[in-house]
Amino acid sequence: MTKTFTLTLAAVAAALVVVAAATATSKDTTITGAGSSFVSPLVSVWTPALGSAFGYSVQYSPVGSGAGIAAITNRQVDFGASDAPLTPDQATACKSCVQIPWALSATSVAYNVPGAPVHLRLDGPTIANIFLGNITNWNDPAIAKLNPGASMPNLKITPIFRSDGSGTTYNFTDYLSAVSPAWKSKVGNSTAVSFPTGIGARGSAGVAGLVSRTDGGITYVDVAFALNNHIRFAAVKNSAGNFLFPSLRRISAAAAAFSKVPASNEMHIVNPPKSAPLAYPISTYTYVILPQQSSHAAELRKLVFWALTQGQQAKYTAKLLFVPLPKPVLVASEKTLKSVHT
Repeated sequence: MTKTFTLTLAAVAAALVVVAAATATSKDTTITGAGSSFVSPLVSVWTPALGSAFGYSVQYSPVGSGAGIAAITNRQVDFGASDAPLTPDQATACKSCVQIPWALSATSVAYNVPGAPVHLRLDGPTIANIFLGNITNWNDPAIAKLNPGASMPNLKITPIFRSDGSGTTYNFTDYLSAVSPAWKSKVGNSTAVSFPTGIGARGSAGVAGLVSRTDGGITYVDVAFALNNHIRFAAVKNSAGNFLFPSLRRISAAAAAFSKVPASNEMHIVNPPKSAPLAYPISTYTYVILPQQSSHAAELRKLVFWALTQGQQAKYTAKLLFVPLPKPVLVASEKTLKSVHT
């Protein structure tokens, strides 16, 4: 075991906290999970209901998708959570793990630019050039052209990125690779990439907090964290030429443009085609990763089935801008869940 892997697992163990145990008793079953910070706001509202329904105490550590994959691979937790699908190597290392889409939302492009519009207009090539370091000031002509009539300040741009292995980074770089050949060739798409410029912060809360304190800052963060931290986020141009900020309807439109679910359950819904004019272009599924064989198989099946069904209700999801799973994805997820056994 490498030193990095050892430290990752230690961080997971140290960070595990009970996010909802109000209804817990000494007879409750404890289920542990780790990974995606993107999905953690949703997990935090699910857990009290799971406690009431099944008597489960759910301990979830939002340490990032990369650490979550490592934790479930080493069986340090009962489930992992990741916004990035498993790579072939990760799937092999996880030894008979399955990935199940269990939530659907979007990555926002959040910014802190005094005097800028409430929903600054940006397109994919411009965002890529900002994070490549080619556009360095908020009054750059490329940004001004997208925002006619707006008075953009003479202010340095500070790109902010995730320093930990992150599924949100995967979604963001998946999008940039789709819209920018320069990004695809120079940086690429992964949970952790070498950003050419900017400063890093750990977790969704970390980048959201840093951009809120940094005049001129720009970052990518799941929309729930942007909303909770009252950070402005951009309207991003889609393939149909429409500038859209993430909303329930627009995330649903992005998912609807990609209805085929492969056997692996790996879904890519960034940069939908022109035929989806209402689609927000940086939308994503997030996955729960389960071992097919587990001593907690029955409990995990109940927990995840609840999340796939009752947990999709608007009272849990809408305020966080999570969208109910489309029927084809729900069917595939439920089918995969049945393969988990003791």
